[in-house]
Amino acid sequence: MFIQTEQTPNPSTLKFLPGRVVMARGTMDFATADTAKPSPLAKRLFAVEGVERVFLGSDFVTVTKAVDRDWQILKPSILGGIMEHYTSGEPVVVEGDEADAGAADDDEIVAQIKELLETRVRPAVAQDGGDIVFQDFRDGVVYLHMQGSCSGCPSSTATLKMGIENLLKHYVPEVVEVQAAQ
Repeated sequence: MFIQTEQTPNPSTLKFLPGRVVMARGTMDFATADTAKPSPLAKRLFAVEGVERVFLGSDFVTVTKAVDRDWQILKPSILGGIMEHYTSGEPVVVEGDEADAGAADDDEIVAQIKELLETRVRPAVAQDGGDIVFQDFRDGVVYLHMQGSCSGCPSSTATLKMGIENLLKHYVPEVVEVQAAQ
């Protein structure tokens, strides 16, 4: 098994591409080892000392390291963990715990926002090892949750304001602002 790696705009995260499907549907973000229970892969990666966050995308795994750790030391252990997982035959996520694809009863504006995020924003952000997930739309403000390499990335605020906000305002006049969800 050959696993490629790619740098992301966030120096604390690295994108690992195992050359196979990671998540068949949706994404999952594990901010701590305690939240990784549904994913044998994420649990295995959190066992590597210095791993602080694990994000599972369609065909990639984004790992965030502790600030005081060096990628040259961590990378071989993470690569080994991913390889061990895929040779073990365990699922990436235990059946029934996969992320919900979204509610079907969204109103028209929310449906438009989600469609734009799905078709225009998420593919670009996935290139950098992250994801942006719709959380809410209230009083003209779209609240988005940053995941993977986007979480804590120095350029994520610029991405939200200059990129996503401008895109959504252009296509959905009801949008007046975009904010990161807390």
